[in-house]
Amino acid sequence: APTGLGKTASAIAPALTHAVKNKLTIFFLTSRHTQHQIAIDTLKMIKDKHKLKFNAVDIIGRKGMCSEPNIDKLYWSEFIEYCKLQREEGKCEFYNNTKTKTGNTIVAKRAMDELKIISPFHVEKLIECCAKDRLCPYEIATSMAAESDIIISDYNYIFNSHIRDSFFQKANKELGRSILIVDEAHNLPSRMREMMTQKLSTTMIKRAVKEATKFNYKETIGRLNLMNEILQKLIDEAEDNERLVTKQEFIEMIEGIGKYDDIISDLEFLAESVRETQKQSYLSSIALFLESWLGNDEGFARIITKGFSKLQDQTITLSYRCLDPSLVTKEVFQNCYSAILMSGTLMPTEMYKDLLGMEDAVEKMYKSPFLQENRLNLIVPKTTTKFTERNQEQFKKIAEIIASVVNRIPGNSAVYFPSYFLRDEVNRYFEPLCKKTTFFEEQNLTKKEKAEMIERFKKYKDPGATMLAVVSGNFSEGIDLPGDYLKGVIVVGLPLNRPDLETKELIKYYDLKFGKGWDYGYVYPAFIKCLQSAGRCIRSETDRGIVVFLDERYTWRNYFKNFPADIDIKITKNPVEMIDKFFENK
Repeated sequence: APTGLGKTASAIAPALTHAVKNKLTIFFLTSRHTQHQIAIDTLKMIKDKHKLKFNAVDIIGRKGMCSEPNIDKLYWSEFIEYCKLQREEGKCEFYNNTKTKTGNTIVAKRAMDELKIISPFHVEKLIECCAKDRLCPYEIATSMAAESDIIISDYNYIFNSHIRDSFFQKANKELGRSILIVDEAHNLPSRMREMMTQKLSTTMIKRAVKEATKFNYKETIGRLNLMNEILQKLIDEAEDNERLVTKQEFIEMIEGIGKYDDIISDLEFLAESVRETQKQSYLSSIALFLESWLGNDEGFARIITKGFSKLQDQTITLSYRCLDPSLVTKEVFQNCYSAILMSGTLMPTEMYKDLLGMEDAVEKMYKSPFLQENRLNLIVPKTTTKFTERNQEQFKKIAEIIASVVNRIPGNSAVYFPSYFLRDEVNRYFEPLCKKTTFFEEQNLTKKEKAEMIERFKKYKDPGATMLAVVSGNFSEGIDLPGDYLKGVIVVGLPLNRPDLETKELIKYYDLKFGKGWDYGYVYPAFIKCLQSAGRCIRSETDRGIVVFLDERYTWRNYFKNFPADIDIKITKNPVEMIDKFFENK
């Protein structure tokens, strides 16, 4: 259903009524922290308007809630091991203040009583309240979850079996008694594939060698250096810096160092010793990869690649890469009480039904009730970002068209590129032509930096500014710029995945399984990214704005057919004239 239609309220309201009546639990699952607030606000309005009695808790990952300093530097798997060790040895002050052998401390119970009064509340409020008494926010949230009718959380709380089993045991929940509402569900397949993927890189090995040297593990240093040589030998046989590797091929090369299982056991044993004196262990990460490598072939690709780090250091990475998200999701959807998956770009619904293994799913698509005349949709087929046609002349043309459009839009505009590289190349020509203040999206922004940038951008709504961002970046979804905060969006090019080995393996796998490899593995994912970016413009029935798709390929039949049926889209080589006319007719 389109953005702004009220998907969150439409899903939560009936589910909550049914859950309270039948003593079920709702899990509202979302991949972005910003979406948590929307669910909280919806629950508050329901509670205030209908005086309905229910308990709710907002929870993110244990690591994200941890109050101990410098935790953010740890990988998730390392944090879990570190946290477990600290708790078991009684070294975590926050945990000790929260839990006793028989249950929650008096201080923890008092904090929970105070939080229930203001429920529902955002997880940041919970963390803030726990900080006063130096309590563990995760343990408080888990205890409150046991008494909650609705739990707002990340996908991992349901789809990662280790996290789910641990959380359900603590919170006394059952999958069969749980209603799942999956928000921004277009992200679920890629998130599940990434969750099931494991990697071993020369960078990891280098850090592990440094760690082993620090603790004087001489035999392990030798083994790690030989492991590094194995990755080098594997990539030396590759064409175009990547190739497929078989399970047995890698195992046999590792067996030349020592017995495979013994190497895993030794690394795990040494990692435990390391964590007694420091939080992080790279030895543990390598052991985890070696164990994962023994997994099944079906639904996975084993790929070695050579690339470069941000510091331009050569990096070789061996991946055990998941291709099939249904290996995780099918079992969950078969065993939960019921599930609702929703998004503004869950198209085609048939693809998600297939990819997620939802054989009995009911598919519904709702048209936008917003006035067509409030949105001008244009395809401008004068340029392309097709890889074989990229050159400075093409970048200059793209810059000229973007500048001509944003200069005529009375307010803020956002321009989304397929990559930071393309953005920066085009900007060399765009900057002197643009008459407005320009904002640049940076990679790896913190939540705070992202929020601050959006607030600064909003302040330019009257004179107008231009944000140069990236599809699938910080600002292409999960942000809200309603009303006059954003009057135009330009999507530059098609963000098709590079036709690397992973993409080829995806296409091949989806072809064998569904007969739709090209669509499922290549075209649809790119188009959904475009529509997500375009969706930043119209957020309510009163918003007015323009969306420009800038690439000749949008007019090609195999791409044009993917536009939603209710979008009235026009093809033009003179967008400025149509934009002027649109904003004149307010």
